[in-house]
Amino acid sequence: MVFISAQIRRKEFGRKVPAEDLPVITRSARAALGVPIAARGLPPHTQLIKAYATSKRGPKRIVYLLAVEDGDMFLLFYRGKNDAIGRNASMSNPAFRAALDKYLALLEADIADGAIEELVATDD
Repeated sequence: MVFISAQIRRKEFGRKVPAEDLPVITRSARAALGVPIAARGLPPHTQLIKAYATSKRGPKRIVYLLAVEDGDMFLLFYRGKNDAIGRNASMSNPAFRAALDKYLALLEADIADGAIEELVATDD
């Protein structure tokens, strides 16, 4: 399943995830299709996965936090390939590292508050 926290949703999309982006997100949310990102300091039993996708608005770089034991994926970033984070979604990019730390804290807070929603594409 694919989830997004309320705070990350607001930062990445605004009030809600656009319907046209839902199929892009759910199609790309497969650990086997993504590229692992080596990172330290992640929550236990998780891994970062970077996916490449194309939306109606162009190429996207999507970063998920994979809960390894159950296969659930939490969307962290949904960026265009020319965005400062989308251009280089790796730990060697200071902008990515800083945003990752912030987004992991937001995700943790939203999980604690139950402010997580499942993303489901209606017309895939």
